[in-house]
Amino acid sequence: MNDNWREGEAHAAESGPRSFPGGGKGSPWFGAALFAAVIVFGYFFARAALGSAALFLLILIGLVWFHEAAHFVTAKIFGVYVHEFGLGFPPRIWGKRIGETEYTINWLPIGGFVRLEGEEDASKPRSLAAKPRWQRFIVLVSGAVANLILPVLLFAIALSFPHEESIGRAVVTGVIANAPAAEAGLQFGDVIYAVDGRNTKNVSEASRYINLYRGRAVDVTVKRGEELIDLKVFARWAPPSGQGPTGISIGAQYPFTETVALPPWQSIPQGVRQTWDSLLLARNEIISWFKGAGGPQFAGPVGIAQTTGEVARQTDSAAGAVSPLLELAALLSINLGILNLLPLPMLDGGRVLFLLIEVARRGKRIAPEKEAVVHLVGLAAFIVLAVVITFFDISRIANGDSLFR
Repeated sequence: MNDNWREGEAHAAESGPRSFPGGGKGSPWFGAALFAAVIVFGYFFARAALGSAALFLLILIGLVWFHEAAHFVTAKIFGVYVHEFGLGFPPRIWGKRIGETEYTINWLPIGGFVRLEGEEDASKPRSLAAKPRWQRFIVLVSGAVANLILPVLLFAIALSFPHEESIGRAVVTGVIANAPAAEAGLQFGDVIYAVDGRNTKNVSEASRYINLYRGRAVDVTVKRGEELIDLKVFARWAPPSGQGPTGISIGAQYPFTETVALPPWQSIPQGVRQTWDSLLLARNEIISWFKGAGGPQFAGPVGIAQTTGEVARQTDSAAGAVSPLLELAALLSINLGILNLLPLPMLDGGRVLFLLIEVARRGKRIAPEKEAVVHLVGLAAFIVLAVVITFFDISRIANGDSLFR
């Protein structure tokens, strides 16, 4: 058999279905035993950390399941033989065959996989490699696309669930001389009412909307005394450290919050808008790196688990943590979707790149052995990167620091 394991995300910074040789017995059991030992140690000596890790795993499993389900559904639609749909990695806890596919739950809850008939071997009629290029493309990108659509639902549910929102608009508390805001005429005490025509109800909205329009002049409506004034302010790509895109500091008009829960006919459109805004913010962040605004900040599973725990602990009740955690899951899903589309070995985008090379060569495939080597090198590089990032995550936590600071 020339079957492949299609494994799912291991974490937010290292994700996507890719080939993985199946069948090993010793190492998976060792991994399961190590995982069990970590659980026992955490229960007795680090319960807060264990709780954060559990929340992170629940979020991760949901995102991975949705990603892999998209690969599974599109493969089924196009008649690709699906051997197994697994949640977690072996050794197996439970399995049941339904039709031609076996559905399994496995001991290591750090991802998932869909095991398809060979990706590179076109000799088998129901293999992925034997399908037309447009069908292979859809199967390969479906997981990432699903991760980019899922946030609409997550944001909508977060907005529909009772949550706290600041009711004070953003007030300008400082204007840096010679910065774009000062040149546009913003003054201390101005209250920001709208950015590019979008109502800004609080500080976070004002900050987010300004960052959406980096690289161009944006209309900012402020209230000065009893007068509404429209100003055109340029939002910079790479401002000096501590200045922000426009060169102002802002604070809340009132130190109050209110509990808000939107009906579906409002939360769903807003979920669409927030998802689109998040994609634009991600794009702007990447562009800003090339414009000189500094490099990216990476976080592995340890860092993201820490962040998950901090988000959960920001509220006084479990119910109050639901909306922030759903918003975090939405952002992680967008992260996974974008990352998986990058043309890097082992990721969905890397496999799509080989498909595009095949198209450019007028149907001539790269030798399966060579493609497999490229993806194997990519896997090794991701493992090394994960180890390095995890080391820095643990060092940061040991020093009492947070991703938020």
